[in-house]
Amino acid sequence: MMAAGSFRSGFVAVVGRPNTGKSTLVNALVGEKVSIVTSRPQTTRHRILGIRSRSDSQVVFVDTPGLHGNARKLINRTMNRAAASSLADADVVLFVIEASGWRAADEHVLQRLSRVAAPMILVVNKADLVRPRSKMLPLLQAVQARQLFAEIVPVSALESENLERLMELILARLPAGERFYPEDMKTDRGRDFRIGEILREKLMAALEREVPYGLAVEIGAVEDGERLASIDAQIWVAKESQRPIVLGRGGERLKAIGQAARLDLEAFLGKKVFLQTHVKVRRNWADDARALRQFGYEDES
Repeated sequence: MMAAGSFRSGFVAVVGRPNTGKSTLVNALVGEKVSIVTSRPQTTRHRILGIRSRSDSQVVFVDTPGLHGNARKLINRTMNRAAASSLADADVVLFVIEASGWRAADEHVLQRLSRVAAPMILVVNKADLVRPRSKMLPLLQAVQARQLFAEIVPVSALESENLERLMELILARLPAGERFYPEDMKTDRGRDFRIGEILREKLMAALEREVPYGLAVEIGAVEDGERLASIDAQIWVAKESQRPIVLGRGGERLKAIGQAARLDLEAFLGKKVFLQTHVKVRRNWADDARALRQFGYEDES
């Protein structure tokens, strides 16, 4: 029997500059893919909760968009706001950097964290890419000398290296409490959102450099039958010139993207999927507050 007051629960904000592997880390800690992952920066655009439940604890990880120093478009400012708002209620903050070294963009994030009261653990991710490991020593010594972090933990989220140690350090800093969510719940995001993210992941992975950041996915009708799910999806681009890039010659590129998405969707939904996609233009939607609300982004105001 568990001792009274021994159950721990709390919110852990996962922050950092774009492309440090925050979503890969959250997925690995939760034990399920709750956030999409690509090699491109700014893949995560929304605040997403990943929930890890055990008999003695519930840890709610808050996966956030990467904090931008140069947020020119409204979508970037909205993403910054989503990331910053997750810090207000955090019991612990995981500040994720890359093991390859400290960058100016990391310094910008650290400045944003200067007023955070919660204990901050520096997670040095992608340690598997540094060979020999001794090459990390100057970075680890430099960040330790700053005396800003409760703990400094090198990990590889991709290889699940040192994650149990990280979990021990997190749990030691969480308060006694009760579950916030049902034990079998892995994320706060609903079915349609996750369907749209799976499609956006495949689009971002397949398309040329300038296109992914002008993409939005909007899920229309979903007819969820016993053996077949029929999904109608709108793919929005910001410029007329991006539409033929998404389609490819004779629509072949979009067809291949749709096939890749369908495989993941069938695994997610547990049934066959008929996916219908349409590519439409909404000029400069990333600077349009009304469009951002339509596409599910939190209002900046």
